[in-house]
Amino acid sequence: MRRLTAVAAGLFVAAGLASPAPADEAYRAQVQAWRQDRETRLKADGGWLTLAGLFWLKEGPNRFGTDPAGDIVLPEASAPARAGVFELKVDQVTVALLPGASGRIGGKPVSGAAVMRPDISGTTDVLEMGTLSMNVIKRGDRYGIRLKDRNSAVRKGFTGLKWFDIQEGYRVQARWVSYPQPKPVKVPNVLGQTESMPSPGYAEFTLNGKPVRVDGVLEDPHAEQLFFILRDQTSGKETYGAGRFLYADLPKAGKVVLDFNKAYNPPCAFTPYATCPLPPPQNWMPVRVEAGEMAYGKGH
Repeated sequence: MRRLTAVAAGLFVAAGLASPAPADEAYRAQVQAWRQDRETRLKADGGWLTLAGLFWLKEGPNRFGTDPAGDIVLPEASAPARAGVFELKVDQVTVALLPGASGRIGGKPVSGAAVMRPDISGTTDVLEMGTLSMNVIKRGDRYGIRLKDRNSAVRKGFTGLKWFDIQEGYRVQARWVSYPQPKPVKVPNVLGQTESMPSPGYAEFTLNGKPVRVDGVLEDPHAEQLFFILRDQTSGKETYGAGRFLYADLPKAGKVVLDFNKAYNPPCAFTPYATCPLPPPQNWMPVRVEAGEMAYGKGH
């Protein structure tokens, strides 16, 4: 019976159809372990649930501390009232702490004005102060301070993730079509900006009887996985309205495996302080994908 179930599931995958049959035990265990790891990383120190603020910098000094009159107001009792100053000069951000405040960057105490490299540099500098951590982000031509707090209300109130049942029919082997040269894809974000990301090609497959084509992008030139920013007909209903993310191993022999059982919510599903990319129009799939992570809070 188990062999017949496995054969039937294989036929559904080859046809691009969602199989109602239960997943193979070994495959189910692998996906369950991935999902548990996903939740563990989300809840970890420094995970997205600790995101507690986003402050855009103005040119010149930007005072920070718990003083409500500051430019960057930290959570109550988390730091001195006047803790320090972030200074933006053209394309460089430095931080200097005021007397009575202490912090570390890269494990070393901050002394004098320290340069803070932004997230796009590949080596982000993080200022740690007690339960708080702060780093510089760059989005378009804007620089901001991303604040994380291990004691954030979102982290403390987290109620767990909810998922669709695992179905092997949503693990799709798609045809991969490479572009002659990486194609710049315009990817919007929640800030109203548009970023160009390189796409080496697109995946083409049939799901639940409907043809689908989606662009994969690379997050950096040395990326070892394709990144898919997707929306489907469950978006805004059972799943998060702004879409979901999915990673896939790089194509082999003209094929790429898309496992929608591992589709997951972007950070913006949990916090208003993230700067998530949104699905480009060509990645709005004309089909319901009843697989992967569901909208946070539904059914909790």
